[in-house]
Amino acid sequence: MLKVRRSKLYTLWFGWYSRRQFRRYFNSLRVFMPAGVREMDRRTPVIFYANHAYWWDGFWSQLCTEEFFFQNLHIIIEYQQLRKHPFFTRIGAFSIDRSHPRSALGTIRYAVELLLAESARQNALWIFPQGKIEAVDQRPLFFFKGTASIVSRVLEQTSGIYLVSVVSRIEYLEEQKPELFLSFREPLLVLKDSVTSQEALTATMQRETESHLDELKEKIMKRELDGAVTLVTGTMSVNRRVESLKRFFRYPSK
Repeated sequence: MLKVRRSKLYTLWFGWYSRRQFRRYFNSLRVFMPAGVREMDRRTPVIFYANHAYWWDGFWSQLCTEEFFFQNLHIIIEYQQLRKHPFFTRIGAFSIDRSHPRSALGTIRYAVELLLAESARQNALWIFPQGKIEAVDQRPLFFFKGTASIVSRVLEQTSGIYLVSVVSRIEYLEEQKPELFLSFREPLLVLKDSVTSQEALTATMQRETESHLDELKEKIMKRELDGAVTLVTGTMSVNRRVESLKRFFRYPSK
């Protein structure tokens, strides 16, 4: 297992680099976030569980942590992917290898350890329970039980843990570059003895993510975007540059 080797300097650099990349490839990055997400008790750990539809997923978790939260970011990435890109361990990533059950169990134990570590910051884990990239409109979703296992083990040692659904969607709207939308739902505080089974919790998370994805898709289709916070605004695309030049030559400044 590849473990976290956090570097504050590297995290600062990666935040700058991520914004630069998002500005280059997207017209905007917009976030829907209810107030309760930023009002969680910092003494209680939190798991953000998200759909996994894009290569970009590991990037925006860092941006959201930097912009909205006072948290220790941890993120689980498939072993083969993290082995190719080990720099992610410098911002809080660690690996899981589902092909080796003993190794996967070690990852779950390590995740629990990180979530329960003493810290002035809230301990946060970002996880993609699908385990691989799948189409954003894939239905039904299939989640591995690892997230539920982590929740159960955390609750053996503390009274509660938050679960927060996060979904993402990329769409082309009125611009040449696509828009990236993120949506958070209100935190669910899971208390000790409230988890009847890992299978039931996993099924609940699957249904929550499916309905959340449908909700975000409908908002985008209806252009109900006023409630979103623009986290990143992209650089000017070719079509916007052409339109700007046309306006300039048609209406020369005096």
